[in-house]
Amino acid sequence: MKKSLASLLICGCLSVSAQNQDSLQLRKIFDYYLTQSKCYSNLEFLTTKIETRLSGSPGAAKAVEWAKKAMYEAGADTVYLQPCMVPHWVRGAKEACYMPDPKTKKKLEYAICALGGSVGTEGKVVTAEVIEVKSFDELDKLGTDKIKGKIVFYNVLFNPANISTGKSYGEAVKYRWMGPSRAARYGAVASIVRSMSSINNDFPHTGSMGYDTSVKSKIPCCAISFAGADKLTAQLKTNPQLKLSLQLNCKILADEPSFNVVGELKGSTEPNEIIMAGGHLDAWDLGQGAHDDGTGVVQSIEVLAMFKKNGIKPKHTIRAVAFMNEENGGRGGMAYFEDTKKNKLKHIVALETDAGGFNPRGIAVDTTMGAFKIVSSWKNLLDPYFVQYIKKGGHGADIESLQEIGVPLIGFEPDGQRYFDYHHTADDTFDKVNKRELELSAGVIASIIYLIDTKGW
Repeated sequence: MKKSLASLLICGCLSVSAQNQDSLQLRKIFDYYLTQSKCYSNLEFLTTKIETRLSGSPGAAKAVEWAKKAMYEAGADTVYLQPCMVPHWVRGAKEACYMPDPKTKKKLEYAICALGGSVGTEGKVVTAEVIEVKSFDELDKLGTDKIKGKIVFYNVLFNPANISTGKSYGEAVKYRWMGPSRAARYGAVASIVRSMSSINNDFPHTGSMGYDTSVKSKIPCCAISFAGADKLTAQLKTNPQLKLSLQLNCKILADEPSFNVVGELKGSTEPNEIIMAGGHLDAWDLGQGAHDDGTGVVQSIEVLAMFKKNGIKPKHTIRAVAFMNEENGGRGGMAYFEDTKKNKLKHIVALETDAGGFNPRGIAVDTTMGAFKIVSSWKNLLDPYFVQYIKKGGHGADIESLQEIGVPLIGFEPDGQRYFDYHHTADDTFDKVNKRELELSAGVIASIIYLIDTKGW
C-alpha cells in the first residue's frame, strides 16, 4: 500500500510538472504571435498587392508563387507545388438588374452579382416577370403553369434565431446551389437568390452553384443584396406583375492548370508522420479574400515560422498547405487526398482554418484515434487563450476526404457572428481583419499543432 501511494504521488507530481511545462511553452508561443508574427503583414501583401485570385485567374497564379516564397521565408525545409486542374469561370463586365419606375420611367437598379459557375445572358438582356418563393416546396406547388417564362426569386431569410451563423448558412445555401436547376425544370428563364447573410446592406454575396445535368436548360443566376431583396419583396406586394431586366456577362472557360502549395518542416524522430494545417488560397473575385480565406493561409504558414524561429524541433513532419480551388470545385483538396493515398502518406492529423480571422472560440475534433478525448484533456491549457469549447466533429472542405483513410480532422472555429457579413462579398477586404484577433487565433492553432506533436495520440 505504501509503495502504491508513493507511486501515485510521484505520477501526480510528474503530471503537474508536465502541465506546468506545457503551460509555459504555450505562453511562449503566444508571446511570439503577439509580438513577432508575420500573419498580419503577410495577409496585407496577399490581399492588397495581388489582384483577385479566383481559380484559373492570373491573380491565383501569382498567389501560388507568393505562398511558395512565404513558406520558405517562414523557415520551411522544403516547399513543393502539387498540381491540379481547376475550373476557370470569369465574371466579365459588371452585372445589371433593373426595372423601370412606373412613375418616372427611370431605371430602379438592384445590387446583384452572378453566382460562380453561372452561364451569362450572352450579350442580351433577359426581361421577365418575377415570381417569389420561400422554399422548394412552394416552387414545386406552383409548377410549370406559374413559373414558365419567369424569373424565380428565392427569398429565403438567413435565420436570425440560430446561435450559430454557420447553421443559418447551411440551411440557406441549398437555394444558391440547387435553385437555378430546380427553377429551370419548370421553365424559368433566370433565378435570383437572397444573399446568405443577416446584415442589412447593399453588398450582394456570390458563391458557387451547380447545374443539375438531368435538367437540359442552364439558366443565368445571381444573388441580390439583403437590402435589394427587401426592396424587391416590397415592390412585388404592390405590383405582382413586376418585371425585372437582367444582364450577366459571365463565361465558363476551359479548365486551367494550378497548384496547391505545400511547405514542410521535417520531423526529427517521426519524419514519416505528418501533422498538417491548411487554408485555401483561392478567393472570390469581388473583394480581396481577406477573411475567406487569406487569414487561414497566413495562419497555416506561420505555424512553420513559430517552430523555426522559436528553435522548436518538431518530432513529426509539420506541413502548411495553401489549397487551391476550395471556392468553386474543391479540386485542390481532392488532389491532396489522391497524393496522400497514392504515396501512402501517414497523417497524424489534418487541421483546417477557413472561418475568418476573428477571435478564437472553439475547436471541432474527430473521435478517430481518440483525438477528441486527448484534445479535450488540454482544455485547461487553452482556457487562458479564449478557447470556450472543444466539441466533437472535425471538419473542413479541403480535408474532409482524408477521413476515408482514417485521418483525424480538426476544424478551428473563431467567433462566427460577423463572418457572413463579409463572406463572398466586395466587402471582404484587408481592413476588416483585426490584427490582434488574427494573431490570437493563430496562436491557438499553433498551440494545438505543438501539443499534438509533443504528445501524439
